Amino acid sequence: MPRTLANAPIMVLNGPNLNLLGRRQPEIYGSDTLADVEALCAKAAAVHGGSVDFRQSNHEGELVDWIHEARQNHVGIVINPAAYSHTSVAILDALKACDGLPVVEVHISNIHQREEFRHHSYVSLRADGVIAGCGVQGYAFAVERVAALAEPGVATV
Repeated sequence: MPRTLANAPIMVLNGPNLNLLGRRQPEIYGSDTLADVEALCAKAAAVHGGSVDFRQSNHEGELVDWIHEARQNHVGIVINPAAYSHTSVAILDALKACDGLPVVEVHISNIHQREEFRHHSYVSLRADGVIAGCGVQGYAFAVERVAALAEPGVATV
């Protein structure tokens, strides 16, 4: 049976330090917590009869393992690779192995208005879309986009 929003969740992955969301640099990342972001993603997926599998890790290898899992069990991936955006060829290679699986990269801040080293993202080389600078609302946009790519014809808000 093909994977659809009705029978497979959207994997939402969060990279290093996002466990501190709401407490770390609120002037950049805002006051919402990671639990708030998870609730926002769940609500966005539910509009389409879907769900999310929401995870966070400070460990690159664990993120790679979860991307491998998503290849088999999920309908798409939303990923905020955080600092790994700028350094991780391993995450890029894992995402490249997800043939046909929609991938949307999200960043809470506008990485292009920040330090020069943040302007490049390896993940963007594989992502079907990149959302940056929309605050945590960008996650909802990313879930919407994965839903649209996973099931063409799905109405998005």
